[in-house]
Amino acid sequence: MKVVVVYESMFGNTKTVAEAIAEGLHGAGEVTVGSVDDLSPDEAHEAALIVAGGPTHAHGMARPNAHRSLSASSRQKHPVLPGEESLRHWLDRLPAGHAVVAAFDTRFDKPRILTGSAAKGIARKLDAKGYSVLDMESFFVEGGDGPLVDGERERAVAWGNELAGKATPAEIPAPAGG
Repeated sequence: MKVVVVYESMFGNTKTVAEAIAEGLHGAGEVTVGSVDDLSPDEAHEAALIVAGGPTHAHGMARPNAHRSLSASSRQKHPVLPGEESLRHWLDRLPAGHAVVAAFDTRFDKPRILTGSAAKGIARKLDAKGYSVLDMESFFVEGGDGPLVDGERERAVAWGNELAGKATPAEIPAPAGG
């Protein structure tokens, strides 16, 4: 089974979570992990399982210009990962499909009603394109730029392993006409 884990990350927290999820998915098949700048939507479209994630900003997915709009003081305090593409735009360019998908985000460790959730918006965009949403999960950071709360990397590995068990080939819908 081909699995793609794609993410948008500014301070490295979401990248760390994505890599941990990919580690947990290792037994599921051929796993590719990369940022929205590294992986094309067409490459992900070929996967049987797509796991997509990004940071929660202003109660939802980061805006397309979020990387560029970070203040100079934020950039001096904490290094910002390179990147131009946004997960929002990447999902807009992803062709409609039939794969199983999961969505994740990084956000403050507070009730979702207070923080919002990028995972919810990611799942909604994927569902609208015909993908079957398997699961959603949030991973927690201590501050807007991190670090991850203790134990979150390990929890991401476990969630990846759980997804691998849920996304067996029998669970994956056949492509239309196939």
